[in-house]
Amino acid sequence: MAEDSDQERTEDPTPRRLQQAREKGQVARSKELNTAAVLLASAFGMLIFGQSLAETLAKVMKRMFTLNYDEAHDVNQMMSAWPDVLVQLIFPMGGFIALLFVATFAGTILMGGLTFSAEAMAPKLNKMSPFKGFKRMFGVQALVELLKALAKFVFIALFAYLLLSFKFEEILHISIEDFPGNIAHAVQMLLLMFIILCLSLLFIVAIDVPFQIWNHTKQLRMTKQEVRDEMKDVEGKPEVKGRIRQMQREMAQRRMMAEVPKADVVVTNPTHYSVAIKYDVDGPSAPRVIAKGNDEVAMKIREIAREKEVPIMVAPPLARAIYYTTKLDKEIPEGLFLAVAQVLAYVYQMEQFKKGTGKRPTPLPNELPIPDELKH
Repeated sequence: MAEDSDQERTEDPTPRRLQQAREKGQVARSKELNTAAVLLASAFGMLIFGQSLAETLAKVMKRMFTLNYDEAHDVNQMMSAWPDVLVQLIFPMGGFIALLFVATFAGTILMGGLTFSAEAMAPKLNKMSPFKGFKRMFGVQALVELLKALAKFVFIALFAYLLLSFKFEEILHISIEDFPGNIAHAVQMLLLMFIILCLSLLFIVAIDVPFQIWNHTKQLRMTKQEVRDEMKDVEGKPEVKGRIRQMQREMAQRRMMAEVPKADVVVTNPTHYSVAIKYDVDGPSAPRVIAKGNDEVAMKIREIAREKEVPIMVAPPLARAIYYTTKLDKEIPEGLFLAVAQVLAYVYQMEQFKKGTGKRPTPLPNELPIPDELKH
């Protein structure tokens, strides 16, 4: 039972699975969104360019129906009238077609974005199989699409009926209006009803878009084993990751050891901890820890410090406090300022004494001023 449940596609697709599907051209798309965008663009295009287009078509018809004698009897002269006609149609027709083109493009990429997949364009032999073709035609997906189409038809038909019922008296009144005002009124009413009918498609879009997103996610769902396998592929096998982490630690340790010679002092607990401290007298920051470690790493820090003649101070409580409270390359906490200042002052005075330019400093007290909450 457990093995069977592992094979159920219960896990949401990972980002990598979604990216792979996108590369294959498999993205969530809504035909209803594209259809609504094109129809709404058509409706508003007629609203914007309709009058100009109607006036231009009237001029074209008038021009083509009022040919002179020579144009009517000479094909070449008749064809010479077409450039004038086409020039007049460029603006209204061009604007309308451009609006439809933009709406078609926007409706396609609005959901799922712009994708290009050579794999999706390549011919697939399995799609040429008659058996699979019949399976697609009479399968569950085809039944769902049929039911959706019927539901859309019923919804649009009902909405159109309600709209016609609401405008019924106005439609009847057109027949008793004067010509040509009744024609203009009819055109305006048709355009308004067309726009309202197109807007009703937004209700279908509001249902279809979430459904397509859900259906796309459902199709890409993964089994628990697939998720585990992908994690192994992406992150690598545990032993490989362990080796990588070890190499990273070694590289970080080498970088840290290269900083030890730059330290002003190394504070140690002789058997367990070592911290290397650097203080820039002219800088605005407090002393920082440029290297730290315990056990073997602590011994290595002390070894390098001795080789590079970096002062080493034995102060077990301070070494432990700095080791546990301060991250690498970070400033020491405010509570340790006074204790570290005493250590740095002692080191500076000792250097001056060795150079013969100062007196021997007073030995550090056995107990440095370390707050109880910072002691370890």
